[in-house]
Amino acid sequence: MVRSIMKIRKAVIPAAGFGTRLFPATKAIKKELFPIIDKDRRAKPVIQIIVEEAVNAGIEEVGIIVQTSDRTLFSDFFHTLSRPELFQKLSPQNQEYSQYLQDLGSKVTILIQDIQEGYGHAIFCAKEWVNNEPFLLMLGDHVYVSNIEKSCTTQVLNIFNQVNQSTIGLTTMPAKMIHKAGCIAGTWQQESILNLTQVYEKPSIEYARQHLRVQGIPKDEFLCIFGLYALSPQLFDFLEENIKKNRRDRGEFQLTSALDRLREAEGMTGYLVKGRCFDTGMPEAYLQTMIDFRNKTDF
Repeated sequence: MVRSIMKIRKAVIPAAGFGTRLFPATKAIKKELFPIIDKDRRAKPVIQIIVEEAVNAGIEEVGIIVQTSDRTLFSDFFHTLSRPELFQKLSPQNQEYSQYLQDLGSKVTILIQDIQEGYGHAIFCAKEWVNNEPFLLMLGDHVYVSNIEKSCTTQVLNIFNQVNQSTIGLTTMPAKMIHKAGCIAGTWQQESILNLTQVYEKPSIEYARQHLRVQGIPKDEFLCIFGLYALSPQLFDFLEENIKKNRRDRGEFQLTSALDRLREAEGMTGYLVKGRCFDTGMPEAYLQTMIDFRNKTDF
């Protein structure tokens, strides 16, 4: 268990995947740069909405993990003003907004994953930058909409501060979907808060029915990972051990086994987020995000 509370100042966002599920569009543009229309009717790339979610929750620094070949692409968006000939054609409002993007970008550091060897490996590439602090982990293709006044990220950070240990945001998912998700088992401590007893990646329905039932959750629904994590830096020790010992899952270094090791070592809390997560990394989900996201940002 984390012995003393250190404020989470940093967020890590892996964005080094190939986006194969959105091929052929991802031949032309990274999936993290796909546009979404927000409640202000402004077209924003997915990654900007995620960074804004973090910063609005009090995060001071954001590390985005990208492929070596994509460094310039992401750095140009967050750190470079529009070319003069384009800038002059922008409306006064958009010229002012360009300065806002520069201010937002001042909080962003681009980190590199030289070789793509899985989600866990990507996160491990942030170890030196995180510098032994607890950190917020967000997904590079997920956007979040809260059902209450506090944002989804603020909710998870608040629970981390309350329980003083690593906290995973959770959502309910039907049995037919769990083969795509990380799932958990646990016991309720209070409303929406659980003590986690297992973290398991992409279970079969049979395994979930036997090992991942949570009291009070309807039959053939399970608690699965929402896509927001507030984590102890000891996670990096378990990721490093997996990499050094070449412990792979489906050919890659994954996150979930290291999360379960962290749970065993320090304890771990699950929090049922009051909100909805939109996965923009799949065609059908991206389409639904485009339809629903703007309307659902006003709770």
